[in-house]
Amino acid sequence: MIIRARTVVTMDGPPIENGAVAFSGDRIVDVGKFDEIKARNAGEVVDLGEQALLPGLVNAHCHLDYTCLRAKIPPQKSFADWIRAINTEKAKLSAKDYVASINEGFVEVKRFGTTTIANLTGFPEFVQQIRAPIGTWWFAELIDVRAPERASELVDFAIASLKSAQNWGLAPHALFTASKDLFRRCDKIARRENVLLTTHLAESREEMEMFRDASGPLYEFMNSIGRPMDDCGRGTPLELFLGVPGGRALPEWIVVHLNELADCDFELLERSKTKFHVVHSPRSHDYFGHSRFSFERLRGLGFNVCLGTDSLASNQSLSLFADMRAFQKEFPSVSPEEIFQMATVNPARALRQENALGRIHPGFRADLIAVPSSQGGDPFGEVVAFDGEIDWITVGGKL
Repeated sequence: MIIRARTVVTMDGPPIENGAVAFSGDRIVDVGKFDEIKARNAGEVVDLGEQALLPGLVNAHCHLDYTCLRAKIPPQKSFADWIRAINTEKAKLSAKDYVASINEGFVEVKRFGTTTIANLTGFPEFVQQIRAPIGTWWFAELIDVRAPERASELVDFAIASLKSAQNWGLAPHALFTASKDLFRRCDKIARRENVLLTTHLAESREEMEMFRDASGPLYEFMNSIGRPMDDCGRGTPLELFLGVPGGRALPEWIVVHLNELADCDFELLERSKTKFHVVHSPRSHDYFGHSRFSFERLRGLGFNVCLGTDSLASNQSLSLFADMRAFQKEFPSVSPEEIFQMATVNPARALRQENALGRIHPGFRADLIAVPSSQGGDPFGEVVAFDGEIDWITVGGKL
């Protein structure tokens, strides 16, 4: 099949005017000017007219479990209060509710042009019941704060549940909810199974207060539920994350948030020879009122920064286009092309799919979307400004 469009944004060079893409099965076989592609390839031609053809978006961090919590939790006075609020809402949900929520979330992300997602689920046992309509990396979200003696049992159960998934990984939730043993076990599994890891880190001011100062609302809340607090007052969250005896498998980690960093953290990151990947969720960030995301400093240190929507417990929709617009508002000096990279090329790299996703290139997966394009306009500017739903999409070559 050949798809023709006013502009083809390949992320592999300048946009191609009057371009076309040929694909066979689930793979792209040719990209270029329409006349050249038509001459080189046989097959049905679909003309998208005044559209820009783009690689499908890659959402680097989401919790589809909580799609059903849209608008259920107003902003709270503290991060600890938000944890209490979401725990209250979660207690009302059944297994059937969670499966329905995940399926509803898949419909929404696809409607907004996401063709690949890194999804965290607290219920890996439900994965076998769900037929994901897009490329999915399933990460089992692991919390053992109330029963740290069960760390190995939780990890083993998650692995057994996810083994049937094509792509899977582990997600110890955060330093304040997952024990040292759980993190160590996940690091060990990542090395043994060659899988990815993700976690929430340095998300809130209260997390910084908890670990660096042994004080604050989150410290008090975690102490009240019986969490051992002997790791508090010993350093920043990042220092504790990186300071694991024997080191951490950093290239395997996709670290979400990094909103609260001290100067000593940046000195530590500058000295680090290996890099993890970083995910920023602009609208969720605004919802919580976190400190300004240190994008410029992280980019300057060579970190791969990606965008993710987070969940509808702290966002209004699962549209990466809306998060691109929010990022542009926060960082107006960053070019639209670089912003679009954070929703395509960069998360593909974080998922180790830089040779299959995030670009329109021969041999890559035929995940494509189209948005309106105007003659003489800035293709990347139009992409980032797009505010709507996608009405043309292929996932793995399927229209």
